[in-house]
Amino acid sequence: MRKTITGPEVQKQKSSWLDVKAIARVEVTSEDSRYPIESAFDEDGHGWRSAEIGEQTITLVFDQPQRIQLIRLCFVDTETERTQRFTLQWSTDHSDALHRLVQQEWNFSPSGSTTEIEDYEVNLTGVRMLQLIVNPEIRKGSAIATMASWCLA
Repeated sequence: MRKTITGPEVQKQKSSWLDVKAIARVEVTSEDSRYPIESAFDEDGHGWRSAEIGEQTITLVFDQPQRIQLIRLCFVDTETERTQRFTLQWSTDHSDALHRLVQQEWNFSPSGSTTEIEDYEVNLTGVRMLQLIVNPEIRKGSAIATMASWCLA
């Protein structure tokens, strides 16, 4: 069972999200100019969308090492039936090997499952890099990668 608690603690949590745009540089393999990657880090943003089909990589490179305790990823697709896989990895510096945190698959369906929200409680220290690899369609062919939001605390 999945549940969402929307009480005062959740509102407090929203105000403690890291200002990713101020503390990191982002590297992205593709973006639609109407849906730039920085929009995925805005509270009122409309999310990111790749300009090209297929697997895409988004890498956050932090200016200073970060302690990360919560990672929230939100994906929305109300139009296309598809199976998406994403992999989230981290590193303490650019030369260090990436360590896998999670690999997750989700089936989107316009008639049912249109939103995926994943909260990962972690205890990462000294994080210099977070990398998200999104394969938007692993079963039937090609699709455009999208992400509604990515929040860190």
